[in-house]
Amino acid sequence: MPLGSALRLLIFGESHGCCIGAVLEGVPPGIPLSPEEINQELELRRPGRWLTTPRREEDRVEILSGVYMGYTTGAPLAMMIRNRDVDSSFYEQVVRHRPRPGHADLTARLRSMGFNDYRGGGPFSGRLTAAIVAASTVAKKIAGLHGVRFYAYLRVLGPAECPPPSGSAEDWIQQLQQLREERNESAVFCHDARASKEMEQALIEAMKNGDSLGGLVELWVLGVPPGLGEPPFDTLDGDLAKAFFAIPGVKAVEFGTGMAIARMRGSEATDNLVMSPEGAPIPTPGHSGGILGGLSTGGPIVARIAFKPTSTIRLPRRTIDWRGL
Repeated sequence: MPLGSALRLLIFGESHGCCIGAVLEGVPPGIPLSPEEINQELELRRPGRWLTTPRREEDRVEILSGVYMGYTTGAPLAMMIRNRDVDSSFYEQVVRHRPRPGHADLTARLRSMGFNDYRGGGPFSGRLTAAIVAASTVAKKIAGLHGVRFYAYLRVLGPAECPPPSGSAEDWIQQLQQLREERNESAVFCHDARASKEMEQALIEAMKNGDSLGGLVELWVLGVPPGLGEPPFDTLDGDLAKAFFAIPGVKAVEFGTGMAIARMRGSEATDNLVMSPEGAPIPTPGHSGGILGGLSTGGPIVARIAFKPTSTIRLPRRTIDWRGL
């Protein structure tokens, strides 16, 4: 099923197949777009950093349709990324018969009655996020034409935490480029140098013990106009959460103060309404996360996405053997 309404996203492919890709419908015509722009975003996502997966992929997008002479045409935008660093031997010898604990090997086999592509996790692999990144590059560019800006960083990794940037949303807009540069220089995508080192050390320690760590990504969206969302069933926060959960490994999503709001009093949790420098009413300090009643308030949208620790670890886990059932 495609994701979205104004823009509709369909992704295809498997981790160890010939390629993965995305088809994006609803892209307006006349937007300048080149493969190089998408490749820059893919480079940030690319595995191979020394603290991540050993898989090496030199991802390069191929635009199959929807772009002519450097501009979008309004036709469906189809993009493909070839899989190159593939070794299926472990999956053919082991995972074929014994599902990996914590992965989708079990549920995928049960759902497909044994006909699933289990190599590298098939369509359930984090490899598919490359296709999502390619499509989101286009969506982000469209949003940018309307003054919307994004910033995401690793807020928590195991016991270590990165402090959010200081200042107001207006301050953030002014320093976005600097924040991105500092974040991109970090091995763990954290803009704070001290916290980045703490995260690296925590991850190194876990890896030495054959283990892994969970994490929390914080996302800020600035410049969103008020009133976006279609309650009751297509609320803005509900639609965003659905998109976040399309990322493998996501186990929880919260907006604003999130789960902590359950322990607060109404006098603490209710935002005050103040006028912004542009003359718009904004809930402050932002416990609502920029969304009230399923609609955007016009203030910054703040979301946090929790990722489980990767299940691919060196410590022994129990599993079953399909041949003995």
